[in-house]
Amino acid sequence: MARASSKTGKASKARAKATKSRARPTATVNPTLKSMDDGQVRWIYQTMRRIRRFEETAEEAFKAAKMRGALHFYIGEEATATGACAALEDGDFITSTHRGHGHCIAKGARMDKMMAELFGRTTGYSGGKGGSMHIADLELGNLGANGIVGAGIPIATGAALGSKLRQDGQVTISFFGDGAGPTGAFHEGVNVAATMKLPVIFLCENNQYGMATHNEFANAAPISARGPAYSIPSPKIDGNDVFEVYETVKEAADRARNGEGPTLIESLTYRHKGHTVLDQKNYRTKEEIAEWVARDPIERFRTAVSSAKRMTAKEFDAIDADIEREIENAVSFAEASPWPTLDAIERDVYAE
Repeated sequence: MARASSKTGKASKARAKATKSRARPTATVNPTLKSMDDGQVRWIYQTMRRIRRFEETAEEAFKAAKMRGALHFYIGEEATATGACAALEDGDFITSTHRGHGHCIAKGARMDKMMAELFGRTTGYSGGKGGSMHIADLELGNLGANGIVGAGIPIATGAALGSKLRQDGQVTISFFGDGAGPTGAFHEGVNVAATMKLPVIFLCENNQYGMATHNEFANAAPISARGPAYSIPSPKIDGNDVFEVYETVKEAADRARNGEGPTLIESLTYRHKGHTVLDQKNYRTKEEIAEWVARDPIERFRTAVSSAKRMTAKEFDAIDADIEREIENAVSFAEASPWPTLDAIERDVYAE
Protein backbone atom coordinates (compact mmCIF):
# COMPACT_ATOMS: atom_id res chain seq x y z
CA MET A 1 0.00 0.00 0.00
CA ALA A 2 1.38 3.41 -0.99
CA ARG A 3 2.62 5.70 1.74
CA ALA A 4 0.49 8.82 2.27
CA SER A 5 1.71 11.98 0.55
CA SER A 6 2.57 15.11 2.53
CA LYS A 7 -0.62 16.70 1.19
CA THR A 8 -2.70 13.79 2.44
CA GLY A 9 -0.91 13.91 5.77
CA LYS A 10 -1.71 17.62 6.19
CA ALA A 11 -5.34 17.02 5.33
CA SER A 12 -5.45 14.18 7.84
CA LYS A 13 -4.00 16.41 10.57
CA ALA A 14 -6.49 19.13 9.72
CA ARG A 15 -9.38 16.69 10.06
CA ALA A 16 -8.03 15.48 13.40
CA LYS A 17 -7.77 19.07 14.63
CA ALA A 18 -11.28 19.87 13.43
CA THR A 19 -12.75 16.96 15.36
CA LYS A 20 -10.67 17.40 18.49
CA SER A 21 -13.30 19.23 20.49
CA ARG A 22 -16.20 16.93 19.59
CA ALA A 23 -17.86 14.37 21.81
CA ARG A 24 -16.20 15.16 25.12
CA PRO A 25 -17.80 13.46 28.14
CA THR A 26 -19.71 15.93 30.30
CA ALA A 27 -20.16 16.12 34.05
CA THR A 28 -23.96 15.96 33.80
CA VAL A 29 -25.73 12.60 33.83
CA ASN A 30 -26.86 11.60 30.37
CA PRO A 31 -30.70 11.62 30.24
CA THR A 32 -30.75 8.37 28.27
CA LEU A 33 -28.60 6.71 30.92
CA LYS A 34 -31.06 7.93 33.55
CA SER A 35 -33.92 6.25 31.70
CA MET A 36 -32.17 2.87 31.41
CA ASP A 37 -32.56 0.13 33.97
CA ASP A 38 -29.55 -1.66 35.44
CA GLY A 39 -29.96 -4.63 33.10
CA GLN A 40 -29.76 -2.42 30.02
CA VAL A 41 -26.68 -0.63 31.33
CA ARG A 42 -24.92 -3.90 32.06
CA TRP A 43 -25.90 -5.35 28.66
CA ILE A 44 -24.44 -2.37 26.81
CA TYR A 45 -21.11 -2.57 28.59
CA GLN A 46 -21.01 -6.35 28.31
CA THR A 47 -21.76 -6.24 24.58
CA MET A 48 -19.14 -3.64 23.74
CA ARG A 49 -16.53 -5.49 25.78
CA ARG A 50 -17.44 -8.79 24.12
CA ILE A 51 -16.94 -7.25 20.71
CA ARG A 52 -13.59 -5.74 21.69
CA ARG A 53 -12.20 -8.88 23.31
CA PHE A 54 -13.44 -11.17 20.55
CA GLU A 55 -11.59 -9.15 17.96
CA GLU A 56 -8.43 -8.70 20.00
CA THR A 57 -8.35 -12.47 20.49
CA ALA A 58 -9.01 -13.11 16.80
CA GLU A 59 -6.09 -10.85 15.91
CA GLU A 60 -3.81 -12.77 18.24
CA ALA A 61 -4.92 -16.08 16.72
CA PHE A 62 -4.39 -14.79 13.19
CA LYS A 63 -0.87 -13.61 13.97
CA ALA A 64 -0.17 -17.01 15.53
CA ALA A 65 -1.20 -18.61 12.21
CA LYS A 66 -4.20 -20.34 13.79
CA MET A 67 -6.60 -18.95 11.19
CA ARG A 68 -6.49 -17.87 7.56
CA GLY A 69 -8.31 -15.44 5.32
CA ALA A 70 -9.13 -11.78 5.79
CA LEU A 71 -10.13 -10.12 9.06
CA HIS A 72 -11.71 -6.67 9.15
CA PHE A 73 -11.78 -5.37 12.71
CA TYR A 74 -14.58 -3.35 14.29
CA ILE A 75 -12.48 -2.13 17.21
CA GLY A 76 -13.37 1.49 17.95
CA GLU A 77 -16.86 1.27 16.46
CA GLU A 78 -18.54 -0.82 19.17
CA ALA A 79 -21.01 1.87 20.25
CA THR A 80 -22.77 1.94 16.88
CA ALA A 81 -23.67 -1.76 16.68
CA THR A 82 -24.44 -1.97 20.39
CA GLY A 83 -26.61 1.14 20.58
CA ALA A 84 -28.46 0.23 17.39
CA CYS A 85 -29.22 -3.36 18.40
CA ALA A 86 -30.22 -2.23 21.90
CA ALA A 87 -33.01 -0.24 20.22
CA LEU A 88 -34.35 -3.26 18.32
CA GLU A 89 -36.88 -5.89 19.34
CA ASP A 90 -36.06 -9.60 19.29
CA GLY A 91 -37.91 -10.27 16.03
CA ASP A 92 -36.20 -7.48 14.08
CA PHE A 93 -33.57 -8.06 11.40
CA ILE A 94 -30.13 -6.77 10.49
CA THR A 95 -27.89 -7.04 7.46
CA SER A 96 -24.18 -6.76 8.07
CA THR A 97 -20.92 -6.04 6.24
CA HIS A 98 -17.43 -7.44 5.74
CA ARG A 99 -16.64 -5.70 9.07
CA GLY A 100 -19.44 -7.56 10.81
CA HIS A 101 -18.24 -9.18 14.03
CA GLY A 102 -19.67 -6.34 16.12
CA HIS A 103 -23.10 -6.51 14.46
CA CYS A 104 -23.29 -10.27 14.95
CA ILE A 105 -22.36 -10.15 18.63
CA ALA A 106 -24.68 -7.22 19.33
CA LYS A 107 -27.54 -9.19 17.73
CA GLY A 108 -26.86 -12.10 20.07
CA ALA A 109 -24.50 -14.41 18.18
CA ARG A 110 -22.59 -17.06 20.09
CA MET A 111 -18.90 -16.23 20.29
CA ASP A 112 -17.85 -19.88 20.31
CA LYS A 113 -19.59 -20.54 16.98
CA MET A 114 -18.17 -17.30 15.57
CA MET A 115 -14.65 -18.21 16.67
CA ALA A 116 -15.05 -21.70 15.20
CA GLU A 117 -16.06 -20.13 11.90
CA LEU A 118 -12.96 -17.96 11.88
CA PHE A 119 -10.88 -21.06 12.66
CA GLY A 120 -12.50 -22.84 9.69
CA ARG A 121 -14.15 -25.57 11.76
CA THR A 122 -17.41 -27.44 11.16
CA THR A 123 -19.02 -26.08 14.34
CA GLY A 124 -18.89 -22.54 12.99
CA TYR A 125 -21.94 -20.63 11.81
CA SER A 126 -21.24 -21.51 8.17
CA GLY A 127 -19.63 -24.88 8.79
CA GLY A 128 -16.18 -23.35 8.63
CA LYS A 129 -16.58 -22.49 4.94
CA GLY A 130 -17.72 -18.87 5.11
CA GLY A 131 -15.13 -17.31 7.37
CA SER A 132 -15.18 -13.90 8.97
CA MET A 133 -17.22 -12.13 6.28
CA HIS A 134 -20.11 -14.60 6.00
CA ILE A 135 -21.61 -15.12 9.45
CA ALA A 136 -25.40 -15.34 9.63
CA ASP A 137 -28.03 -16.58 12.06
CA LEU A 138 -31.58 -16.40 10.75
CA GLU A 139 -33.06 -17.40 14.11
CA LEU A 140 -31.53 -14.27 15.64
CA GLY A 141 -32.64 -12.09 12.73
CA ASN A 142 -29.08 -11.75 11.43
CA LEU A 143 -29.53 -12.04 7.66
CA GLY A 144 -25.81 -12.21 7.15
CA ALA A 145 -22.52 -10.41 6.85
CA ASN A 146 -21.47 -9.73 3.27
CA GLY A 147 -18.11 -9.46 1.56
CA ILE A 148 -19.50 -7.22 -1.19
CA VAL A 149 -19.56 -3.53 -0.29
CA GLY A 150 -23.12 -2.22 -0.15
CA ALA A 151 -24.69 -5.60 -0.93
CA GLY A 152 -26.61 -5.74 2.35
CA ILE A 153 -28.62 -2.62 1.47
CA PRO A 154 -30.98 -4.17 -1.12
CA ILE A 155 -31.25 -7.32 1.02
CA ALA A 156 -32.49 -5.17 3.90
CA THR A 157 -34.94 -3.46 1.58
CA GLY A 158 -36.27 -6.86 0.54
CA ALA A 159 -36.60 -7.99 4.15
CA ALA A 160 -38.50 -4.81 4.98
CA LEU A 161 -40.81 -5.38 2.02
CA GLY A 162 -41.56 -8.82 3.41
CA SER A 163 -42.36 -7.31 6.81
CA LYS A 164 -44.71 -4.80 5.22
CA LEU A 165 -46.53 -7.51 3.26
CA ARG A 166 -46.85 -9.68 6.38
CA GLN A 167 -47.74 -6.68 8.55
CA ASP A 168 -45.65 -8.22 11.32
CA GLY A 169 -44.33 -4.94 12.76
CA GLN A 170 -40.71 -5.99 12.30
CA VAL A 171 -37.94 -3.55 11.40
CA THR A 172 -34.68 -4.16 9.52
CA ILE A 173 -31.41 -2.30 10.00
CA SER A 174 -28.90 -2.27 7.16
CA PHE A 175 -25.40 -1.58 8.46
CA PHE A 176 -23.03 -0.31 5.78
CA GLY A 177 -19.86 1.74 5.58
CA ASP A 178 -19.09 5.07 3.93
CA GLY A 179 -17.46 3.07 1.14
CA ALA A 180 -20.93 1.89 0.11
CA GLY A 181 -22.11 5.46 -0.42
CA PRO A 182 -20.98 5.65 -4.08
CA THR A 183 -22.52 2.28 -5.03
CA GLY A 184 -25.60 1.73 -7.13
CA ALA A 185 -26.93 -0.63 -4.46
CA PHE A 186 -27.19 2.32 -2.09
CA HIS A 187 -29.38 4.41 -4.39
CA GLU A 188 -31.50 1.49 -5.54
CA GLY A 189 -32.13 0.13 -2.06
CA VAL A 190 -32.85 3.46 -0.40
CA ASN A 191 -34.99 4.71 -3.29
CA VAL A 192 -37.24 1.63 -3.32
CA ALA A 193 -37.59 1.71 0.47
CA ALA A 194 -38.48 5.41 0.47
CA THR A 195 -40.92 5.04 -2.42
CA MET A 196 -42.76 2.17 -0.71
CA LYS A 197 -42.36 3.51 2.86
CA LEU A 198 -40.73 0.30 4.04
CA PRO A 199 -39.82 -0.36 7.71
CA VAL A 200 -36.05 -0.20 7.31
CA ILE A 201 -33.20 1.84 8.79
CA PHE A 202 -30.13 2.49 6.66
CA LEU A 203 -27.27 2.97 9.12
CA CYS A 204 -24.01 4.21 7.62
CA GLU A 205 -21.02 3.59 9.86
CA ASN A 206 -18.79 6.36 8.58
CA ASN A 207 -15.43 5.26 9.94
CA GLN A 208 -13.70 7.83 7.70
CA TYR A 209 -12.03 5.45 5.26
CA GLY A 210 -13.06 2.99 2.56
CA MET A 211 -9.87 0.92 2.52
CA ALA A 212 -7.28 3.73 2.15
CA THR A 213 -9.57 6.38 0.64
CA HIS A 214 -11.02 9.06 2.88
CA ASN A 215 -14.79 9.31 2.64
CA GLU A 216 -14.64 12.93 1.44
CA PHE A 217 -12.75 11.84 -1.68
CA ALA A 218 -15.21 9.07 -2.53
CA ASN A 219 -18.55 10.73 -1.71
CA ALA A 220 -19.58 13.94 -3.46
CA ALA A 221 -21.81 14.79 -0.52
CA PRO A 222 -22.11 13.51 3.04
CA ILE A 223 -24.39 10.53 3.55
CA SER A 224 -26.54 12.59 5.90
CA ALA A 225 -27.11 15.19 3.19
CA ARG A 226 -28.87 12.69 0.93
CA GLY A 227 -32.07 12.21 2.90
CA PRO A 228 -33.95 15.11 1.29
CA ALA A 229 -33.43 13.53 -2.14
CA TYR A 230 -35.49 10.57 -0.94
CA SER A 231 -37.83 12.62 1.29
CA ILE A 232 -36.66 10.75 4.40
CA PRO A 233 -34.93 11.88 7.63
CA SER A 234 -31.15 11.57 7.59
CA PRO A 235 -29.57 12.63 10.90
CA LYS A 236 -25.83 12.68 11.46
CA ILE A 237 -24.80 11.41 14.88
CA ASP A 238 -21.79 10.74 17.08
CA GLY A 239 -21.28 7.04 16.49
CA ASN A 240 -18.98 6.73 19.51
CA ASP A 241 -21.78 7.83 21.86
CA VAL A 242 -23.84 4.71 22.52
CA PHE A 243 -26.64 6.77 24.06
CA GLU A 244 -27.04 8.98 21.00
CA VAL A 245 -26.98 5.94 18.72
CA TYR A 246 -29.62 4.22 20.84
CA GLU A 247 -31.99 7.21 20.90
CA THR A 248 -31.63 7.91 17.18
CA VAL A 249 -32.20 4.31 16.13
CA LYS A 250 -35.10 3.92 18.56
CA GLU A 251 -36.81 6.95 17.04
CA ALA A 252 -36.19 5.61 13.54
CA ALA A 253 -37.55 2.18 14.52
CA ASP A 254 -40.68 3.76 15.97
CA ARG A 255 -41.21 5.67 12.72
CA ALA A 256 -40.78 2.49 10.72
CA ARG A 257 -43.25 0.52 12.86
CA ASN A 258 -45.77 3.32 12.51
CA GLY A 259 -45.69 3.05 8.73
CA GLU A 260 -43.74 6.29 8.23
CA GLY A 261 -41.01 4.66 6.17
CA PRO A 262 -37.21 4.47 6.32
CA THR A 263 -34.58 6.62 7.99
CA LEU A 264 -31.02 7.15 6.79
CA ILE A 265 -28.51 7.62 9.63
CA GLU A 266 -24.87 8.64 9.32
CA SER A 267 -22.97 7.45 12.38
CA LEU A 268 -19.58 9.15 12.63
CA THR A 269 -17.01 6.76 14.09
CA TYR A 270 -13.50 5.42 13.50
CA ARG A 271 -11.74 2.09 13.22
CA HIS A 272 -8.67 1.92 15.43
CA LYS A 273 -7.14 -0.82 13.30
CA GLY A 274 -6.36 -0.85 9.60
CA HIS A 275 -8.72 -1.92 6.85
CA THR A 276 -7.61 -5.52 7.37
CA VAL A 277 -5.37 -7.30 9.83
CA LEU A 278 -2.43 -6.81 7.43
CA ASP A 279 -2.99 -3.09 6.81
CA GLN A 280 -0.01 -0.92 7.76
CA LYS A 281 -2.23 2.21 8.11
CA ASN A 282 0.28 4.40 6.24
CA TYR A 283 -2.50 6.58 4.80
CA ARG A 284 -3.41 7.90 8.27
CA THR A 285 -1.37 10.05 10.60
CA LYS A 286 -0.45 8.97 14.10
CA GLU A 287 -2.07 12.15 15.39
CA GLU A 288 -5.40 11.32 13.77
CA ILE A 289 -5.40 7.78 15.12
CA ALA A 290 -4.46 8.96 18.62
CA GLU A 291 -7.21 11.58 18.61
CA TRP A 292 -9.89 9.00 17.83
CA VAL A 293 -8.47 6.38 20.19
CA ALA A 294 -8.80 8.99 22.93
CA ARG A 295 -12.53 9.04 22.16
CA ASP A 296 -12.85 5.30 22.69
CA PRO A 297 -16.57 4.45 23.00
CA ILE A 298 -16.11 1.87 25.75
CA GLU A 299 -14.10 4.21 27.96
CA ARG A 300 -16.62 7.00 27.36
CA PHE A 301 -19.47 4.74 28.41
CA ARG A 302 -17.62 3.49 31.47
CA THR A 303 -16.81 7.07 32.52
CA ALA A 304 -20.44 8.17 32.12
CA VAL A 305 -21.78 5.19 34.05
CA SER A 306 -19.20 5.53 36.82
CA SER A 307 -19.88 9.26 37.17
CA ALA A 308 -23.59 8.54 37.50
CA LYS A 309 -22.79 5.88 40.13
CA ARG A 310 -24.71 3.25 38.17
CA MET A 311 -21.92 0.68 38.33
CA THR A 312 -18.83 0.29 40.46
CA ALA A 313 -15.32 -0.57 39.34
CA LYS A 314 -15.82 -3.97 40.97
CA GLU A 315 -18.92 -4.61 38.85
CA PHE A 316 -17.09 -3.63 35.66
CA ASP A 317 -14.21 -5.92 36.58
CA ALA A 318 -16.58 -8.80 37.24
CA ILE A 319 -18.10 -8.45 33.76
CA ASP A 320 -14.61 -8.28 32.26
CA ALA A 321 -13.63 -11.49 34.06
CA ASP A 322 -16.75 -13.28 32.83
CA ILE A 323 -15.99 -12.21 29.26
CA GLU A 324 -12.42 -13.48 29.54
CA ARG A 325 -13.78 -16.89 30.48
CA GLU A 326 -16.21 -16.75 27.55
CA ILE A 327 -13.36 -15.93 25.19
CA GLU A 328 -11.16 -18.73 26.55
CA ASN A 329 -14.02 -21.19 26.14
CA ALA A 330 -14.69 -19.93 22.60
CA VAL A 331 -11.08 -20.50 21.56
CA SER A 332 -11.01 -23.95 23.20
CA PHE A 333 -14.27 -24.83 21.44
CA ALA A 334 -12.86 -23.74 18.09
CA GLU A 335 -9.54 -25.53 18.48
CA ALA A 336 -11.24 -28.76 19.57
CA SER A 337 -13.72 -28.73 16.69
CA PRO A 338 -13.10 -30.82 13.55
CA TRP A 339 -12.11 -29.53 10.14
CA PRO A 340 -14.63 -29.94 7.30
CA THR A 341 -14.15 -33.08 5.22
CA LEU A 342 -13.40 -32.79 1.50
CA ASP A 343 -16.97 -33.88 0.79
CA ALA A 344 -18.36 -31.17 3.06
CA ILE A 345 -16.14 -28.51 1.46
CA GLU A 346 -17.61 -29.26 -1.97
CA ARG A 347 -21.17 -29.04 -0.67
CA ASP A 348 -23.18 -25.76 -0.78
CA VAL A 349 -21.05 -24.40 -3.63
CA TYR A 350 -23.52 -25.17 -6.40
CA ALA A 351 -27.27 -25.79 -6.33
CA GLU A 352 -28.07 -29.48 -6.02
